Amino acid sequence: MREPSGQWLDLLQEAGCSRSVIRHCMTVRDAVLGYDKRSFAETGLLEAGALLHDIGRGITHGIAHAQAGAMYCRRRGLPEAVARIVECHLGAGLTADECTLLRLLPIDCIPRTIEEKMVANADNLVAGERIIHIEERMMRSFHLPRHLKKRLFHLWLEMEIIRRSPIK
Repeated sequence: MREPSGQWLDLLQEAGCSRSVIRHCMTVRDAVLGYDKRSFAETGLLEAGALLHDIGRGITHGIAHAQAGAMYCRRRGLPEAVARIVECHLGAGLTADECTLLRLLPIDCIPRTIEEKMVANADNLVAGERIIHIEERMMRSFHLPRHLKKRLFHLWLEMEIIRRSPIK
């Protein structure tokens, strides 16, 4: 596992992220960069988004960590594209209505860009510092409503098409 660049490591530590959260973010970064060689994603944005996706865990460990992390990134003057990756990384995203039901800000948090989708998918496939298979993720998601499990699986399928693409 490569160490994150100093800039991102400093931000994670400054936000109060634990060493285990930082190691998780590094694993997600390593996983997502494997997909990058077969996509049209912008590598610098992808790396920043993957490393910072859980920056909100320094603020709260609840489901609100994604929106809290995005707000933190915006206050720090990071590009909006990075903040959106952080905001959209939960599962396969949440609609504004779903956010409201979860007592979050009513913001559309569905990943739309390739970078948002790649980070969300990689995070779904990393448990702690361990890369897991989609079957394990789906088993761990048994408690979710059917439409969210379906969304998660469809995101994984979309990313698998990229991962298995012969284009390099």
